[in-house]
Amino acid sequence: MSSNLLPIVKSQHKILIHRPFSSSHRSYNAVHLSTKDHHVLDETPQRSSASYDSAIAASCRSGHVSESCALLSRMMALNLRPTRFTFVPILSSQPLDFSCGTHLHSLLIKTGLVHSDPYSATALMGHYATHRGFEEAVKLFDEMPVRTLVTWNCIIAGFSQTGFVQDSFVLFRELLRSEFGPSESSFLSVLSGFQSSESSCLLEQVHGLVLRLSMGSYSGVSNALLYAYSNCFTDTVSERLFGDLSVKDLVTWNTIIAGFSRSAMPERALEFFFEMLSQGVSLNENTLASVLVACIALNSLVCGELIHAKAVKHNLSTSVYVGSSLVDFYAKSKRWEDAYAMFSEVPNKNVVTWNALITGYSNKDSSDMLVLVREMLCSGFRPNEFTFSSILRKASALDLWQLHSLVIRMGYENNDYVSTALISSYDAHDMTSDALACTSASDCSIHVAPSNVLAGIYNRMGRYKDTKELLLQLQYPDTISWNILIASCAKNGEYSEALQLFKRLQIAGNLLDNYMAVSLLSICSKINNHGLGSTLHGLIIKTNAGYSETFVSNVLMDMYAKCGSLKSCLRVFREMGERNLMSWTSLISGFGLHGRMNEALETFMQMKSDGYRPDKVAFLAALSACRHGGSVEHAMLLFENMKNVYGIEPEMDHYIILVDLLCGYGHLKEAEKMIYGMPFQPNPVIWRIFLRGCQTYHQFL
Repeated sequence: MSSNLLPIVKSQHKILIHRPFSSSHRSYNAVHLSTKDHHVLDETPQRSSASYDSAIAASCRSGHVSESCALLSRMMALNLRPTRFTFVPILSSQPLDFSCGTHLHSLLIKTGLVHSDPYSATALMGHYATHRGFEEAVKLFDEMPVRTLVTWNCIIAGFSQTGFVQDSFVLFRELLRSEFGPSESSFLSVLSGFQSSESSCLLEQVHGLVLRLSMGSYSGVSNALLYAYSNCFTDTVSERLFGDLSVKDLVTWNTIIAGFSRSAMPERALEFFFEMLSQGVSLNENTLASVLVACIALNSLVCGELIHAKAVKHNLSTSVYVGSSLVDFYAKSKRWEDAYAMFSEVPNKNVVTWNALITGYSNKDSSDMLVLVREMLCSGFRPNEFTFSSILRKASALDLWQLHSLVIRMGYENNDYVSTALISSYDAHDMTSDALACTSASDCSIHVAPSNVLAGIYNRMGRYKDTKELLLQLQYPDTISWNILIASCAKNGEYSEALQLFKRLQIAGNLLDNYMAVSLLSICSKINNHGLGSTLHGLIIKTNAGYSETFVSNVLMDMYAKCGSLKSCLRVFREMGERNLMSWTSLISGFGLHGRMNEALETFMQMKSDGYRPDKVAFLAALSACRHGGSVEHAMLLFENMKNVYGIEPEMDHYIILVDLLCGYGHLKEAEKMIYGMPFQPNPVIWRIFLRGCQTYHQFL
């Protein structure tokens, strides 16, 4: 029933108003009841909780939570006792904020429903979990005298969908040992949170339980499992699981297509799409939107236009979902006119449609992007967090202030995504003072993402104390927070504190990642702790913490060389699947540190013959090897080649090494000539080296 039927319902209500309580409130249940019409309920002679419950449920379904709360207040004022049907719709409403939920919690305690009605308590627990109030959710769960299977599923889903997959799995294991046992919904709840490859080990355990309990026969569970594997980027397992399914519905096909469209093999998404069509399976909006994502990844205009034709044929091209995806495709393909034409064809545009166009145009010109934002506002649409995140990252320095004002006006200054984008943009334009000012103004210290960006700025400025103070006050720091904090301690010489932090993380079950590994390995190099470095190496291999990443292997080589184990350094180099210039430079430096100049120079020559062009750092490593080996001749030849053959202008560090080498072997005249021939002023270090050489050889020039 639509809102234009409200007058008819009111006229019926006038007839029924003097009769005993009837089902008139059910008519209002199907219509949105605005605030000015709430008095109709008050006019009913035999008011009851049921009539208000029905009106509250109707308002919640319409998304008008504030009006539902107003009805609840009026109901309490009339001394009508709330029932479980009163609170559940409000608590289950998505727009309900955390503070309102806390107020409803107080009312549930006052009415006794929090302990007597598991449904109301479950809805409250779900609300807390959705808003990341995990302490409140767990406390409520522990104190519930009666739990239902729905209660278990609710708290499992709450933790899983907010990113706490491990906690969700622990609760799921407890459910296995409970009197209920898991249902199809239980598996759907725990599987809903798998979003990254870090959770793949847990996912395999859930998969094992699906097989053991014969839950794979439920299409919902099979599709959820397939979706989880797709999110964890385990494409081989996803494809094998898809092939093993005896019954494949449209959801199954859409899941495998969506998974591969976001993977490293988007072409497989197109292959599955055409296979689906060949088997006579009808496509829908989700199918087309997913395939268009694959077309964007493949940068295939031909495939995208083919999908557009399919959308037109099935009369789906102007639907808001497919239309927005087509706008996104054409914009990201830099077909601006086609993107705008497609945008104009969508009759029922929403914020997503506008975002697709604006995001696409952000890669073209920031001025065009701002014109579109103004058009969006004039059309009655409010930019959301995704709009601001896109435009802020692409905005020019001059536009940032204007957009910052709009952010404040729209009330998004405390939003994680928006404040993070704003700080990052100011920082990218070297407007550090503006970045720091906007973070303090928005009080983002309690939010993880913007705090991480701010901490990164502090680290770069050498304000390590501020970094620690900021990150240690976070209630739920993420992996990035810990990485920044450990890196800060490492740079500030607080090595023991960094290692203690890592130990705490290991005890808490946090996995080592490549960025953390690099910070910790650099500490091992500085404190010359080979044993700890070797232990970390083993942990990196065990947890696969970026061992395949070239830059992690480079740091490992550097650590082993500085800790005295050239053999281990060589082993890491030989085991590397992919090398870069820094890999060769690390090996050259390692040979040089151990006084093996000939091997260092041979490695330098091998590097060049393998097609790598030496840079300033590579020449610095080779010159350093000559200094350790005491070869003035080789060093001078390298220095000349650096300038004349490779066109690299030497920096102060190169001159320092050469002057140190020349002075060390008594070539003071040559050293003096080199100092006075530098294209920049000598620094105190180079003069100190020269004077020490003069003192050693009793020559005063």
